Amino acid sequence: MAECHPVGFRWVMKAKERGATIIHVDPRFSRTSALADIWVPIRAGGDIAFLGGLIRHVIENNLFFRDYVVHFTNASCILREDFRDAEEGATGFFSGWNAEQCGYDRKSWLYTGDRGLSFPERDLTLQHPRCVFQTLRRHFARYTPEMVEKICGISPTLFHKVADALVAASGPDKTAAICYALGWTQHSKGVQIIRTASILQLLLGNIGRPGGGILALRGHASIQGSTDIPTLYDILPGYLPMPRGDGSEATLRDYLAHHTKPTGLWHNLPEYFISLLKAYYGKNATAENDFGYNWVPKITSNHSFFEYLYDMADGKMEGMFMMGQNSAVAAANSRFQRTALSKLRWLVVRDMVEIEPATFWRDSPEIERGELKTDGIDTEVFFFPAAGHAEKEGAFTNTQRLLQWREKAVDPPGDARSDAWFMHQLALRLITKAKQSNDPLDEPLRALNWWYPEEEQGEPKMEAVLAEINGWYTDAQPNADGIVFGLDREGNPHHGPQVDGYPRLKSDGSTASGGWIYSGVLGPDKINKANSRNSKDYLGHGWGFAWPGDRRIIYNRASASPTGEPWSDRKKLIWWDQAQRKWTGIDNPDFPLNKSPEFRPAGNERGLDAIRGDAPYISHEDGLGWLYVASGLQDGPIPTHYEPLESPVHNALYSRDTNPAVHWFTRQENRFAPPGDPRFPFVLTTYRLTEHHTAGGMSRFLSHLAELQPELFAEMSPELARELKIDNGDYISVVSLRGAIEARALVSRRMRPMQLNGKTVHQIAMPFHFGSAGPVRGGATNDLIPISGEPNVTIMEAKALTCNIVRGRLPRGPAFEDWLNQYVPKDGPPNLHPEQPAPDAPCARAGGGHGLEGKIDNR
Repeated sequence: MAECHPVGFRWVMKAKERGATIIHVDPRFSRTSALADIWVPIRAGGDIAFLGGLIRHVIENNLFFRDYVVHFTNASCILREDFRDAEEGATGFFSGWNAEQCGYDRKSWLYTGDRGLSFPERDLTLQHPRCVFQTLRRHFARYTPEMVEKICGISPTLFHKVADALVAASGPDKTAAICYALGWTQHSKGVQIIRTASILQLLLGNIGRPGGGILALRGHASIQGSTDIPTLYDILPGYLPMPRGDGSEATLRDYLAHHTKPTGLWHNLPEYFISLLKAYYGKNATAENDFGYNWVPKITSNHSFFEYLYDMADGKMEGMFMMGQNSAVAAANSRFQRTALSKLRWLVVRDMVEIEPATFWRDSPEIERGELKTDGIDTEVFFFPAAGHAEKEGAFTNTQRLLQWREKAVDPPGDARSDAWFMHQLALRLITKAKQSNDPLDEPLRALNWWYPEEEQGEPKMEAVLAEINGWYTDAQPNADGIVFGLDREGNPHHGPQVDGYPRLKSDGSTASGGWIYSGVLGPDKINKANSRNSKDYLGHGWGFAWPGDRRIIYNRASASPTGEPWSDRKKLIWWDQAQRKWTGIDNPDFPLNKSPEFRPAGNERGLDAIRGDAPYISHEDGLGWLYVASGLQDGPIPTHYEPLESPVHNALYSRDTNPAVHWFTRQENRFAPPGDPRFPFVLTTYRLTEHHTAGGMSRFLSHLAELQPELFAEMSPELARELKIDNGDYISVVSLRGAIEARALVSRRMRPMQLNGKTVHQIAMPFHFGSAGPVRGGATNDLIPISGEPNVTIMEAKALTCNIVRGRLPRGPAFEDWLNQYVPKDGPPNLHPEQPAPDAPCARAGGGHGLEGKIDNR
């Protein structure tokens, strides 16, 4: 965090000054480790084993926050008799596994009985053998400190030091927070790693309370914003699922029936979704035409980046817009990515500098080696200069769900324009062309409500965009006082007054909202709360706007006891005011304001009316924090340790090495080494430098930053350097089954050898910022990384793979291919890993095996 998120780490240091204990878990001793109280070196990919060991420690020693766990979590819920845990026989498979489809039938994972998830059968004594708590106890029983040492290389002494510190910082009067970033997400079981952390925090009572929670640290200012108002293919704004194109959601009625939950916050999905359709299509969206539902694109397969990369490589994709990313450096198997770009007919690149995708056709490593020839590439590249963050205005949303407003400092130079300008102007041109067409395929474009007023240079007014995201009443007539609330580009009345928060949204077409979770950021008072700069309390109220409803701590009902009093005076946040019969406190209550702690539903209620007065987790149908995920995940209801797809060892806990439901993206150019492959004996993990930013487009081209970090390097331990006869600063070549790159050796005690079940394992760590464009050049570390897809979100495994290290520099030109063939024969089988499906298997690619239910139902 000190290295990659130094501004946020300032607050960690302030906490340390006030007595907080800082624990850092990382394969590499970094700037964060140097400032931590405890450093825990871990073998990359062993996180679930480590966290699972902590869970076992908390349960077996009766150290969990019992009152919190019993009342606020699903620990007491009873599971079905036909559920089978991955622990049974230590197979690593849960009940419902379909080997042919490489996926699970998840019916057996539900609660027992016929009342679904809404009103589960519970045993508040936690003694029922099929309750979640007892199932959890059995599941993690073998995750002992000794097993953690075998898998992770963490000694029992160090393990207990961490466990004691964590437990000591948890309870009625104390809380502990967990911060993570790509070190947890970029794994073949990344979602389940974070789930394991959630279980640990729920057991300790560290969610929904001040100083607790789990923070996902972001590498950009608005990565949270780009999932809220998404750049993802499988969700719509506000985490609404994309409609399916398989015929099961052919009508609006079908869609709402499939995704509307009987109880909890998601019972209001029709209000959110129909308000979104009204934002998209305005007056063209009517009840008679299902509010334009037929115009919304439908998911027909896995449309993730990796899936369409393969289409690109196979000549099935004509063109692509590349904005805000650099797949030639930052994406997995980036060598293959650059080759695939050569199969496009056209490519639009928008950036501030001429990054690798804009120049791959003339100066990529593949051109230098003769693998590609410029005169044989038909891809026409259009490079558009983009505005920097100081050259445009608009909202961004950071890791704590906080919307803030960035004001433009200067105009962008020359022809450089913002992303908003580009998309706005492109939309206007496409809509104009569509209106000249009678083709039914163009009807969605003709129906769009593209109304945004413009600045002088054609930039859309970003507060108008924010107003649409917030939402308004759709009646555009002047009110009784003659006031007109919103004008379009031509100055005509466009909409009514702003909606004051998401509870006001309706499903009858009378409201529009481009992102229900943001509703309230620009309400009827027309005050842009994202631009507020008057903090009033330690939670920051008055500075920006935190979704939903300006809650600074989500699920904050959990900060009060089941009966409504604060757990302690030191940790009070919101509480039940018996005299006023409402929730009050420091934060805005994330709970129905007038619902008494004593309220118990009869069992026939709907929506939030069905949530108990002591059930804080209102997004879930049962109102409980889920130690066990009964619905929504593809790869298991309880986190389970699986080895990375490439590993130096076999799984010490289960007969199955890897996550069964993972997407392998089998292909000749994307092979995986089997466990313990002697050709690739070392573990490789990647990381980011403070001096550079992601793929380097914003840093490698700046002389002062390039001078600070001018060259790619690989960190290795002195023990490994001696074994390979490598000195500090030597050139080395790092090889995987995907390719090879050149780097300098950085011999340092920051990397340590590990003992895993009697076997010495060495790890190396490499930054991933370098490429072939700009003044500072170097090998792209992601050339080495395979394309894979975690089963729930299709993210690649970039933080744990295997490699070989060869002394000396890589050969240049055509000699490279002969050199590489010595270590990675190009005519080898595409599926070397015994658990990887064959190329013709139905689940060899992400679109072939699984249905889409879990993917778009996982909120």
